[in-house]
Amino acid sequence: MSMFDSMEISSSGLSAQRTRMKTISSNIANINTTRTPGGGAYRRKEAIFAAMPADKSFHEELVSQEADDGTRHVKVVGVVEDSRPPKMKYEPTHPDANEEGYVELPNIDAVEEMTNLMIAKRSYEANVASINATKNMIVRTLEIGK
Repeated sequence: MSMFDSMEISSSGLSAQRTRMKTISSNIANINTTRTPGGGAYRRKEAIFAAMPADKSFHEELVSQEADDGTRHVKVVGVVEDSRPPKMKYEPTHPDANEEGYVELPNIDAVEEMTNLMIAKRSYEANVASINATKNMIVRTLEIGK
């Protein structure tokens, strides 16, 4: 694996974490949205990651590690809606209340979202640190030839 492959892997991690942070930000921004264009309350979304290439067996992956025939990276497979049911709150004066007076609220927990945002931020920072370390190794390698 070359140093540039290391930077490519870290940059794919940066991109994946950026997508995750955008998704979390959208969840936090819509924490009180009771009406969407599709109808009903906003549904919490979550980014799904996958390691690429994911189609190799364990043995093939081991062999490819030894032969170093390509880089591995992180890919955002998609953004999915959470399957948890919405929260129901009794508020009969709300314009979106049903016949019984309950309002359908998004299934978003602010503490959970902030925790996920902190984890994504730390992962992003770790990838930046990895890129900086690789960059420093490249610079030092070039200084050896002087």
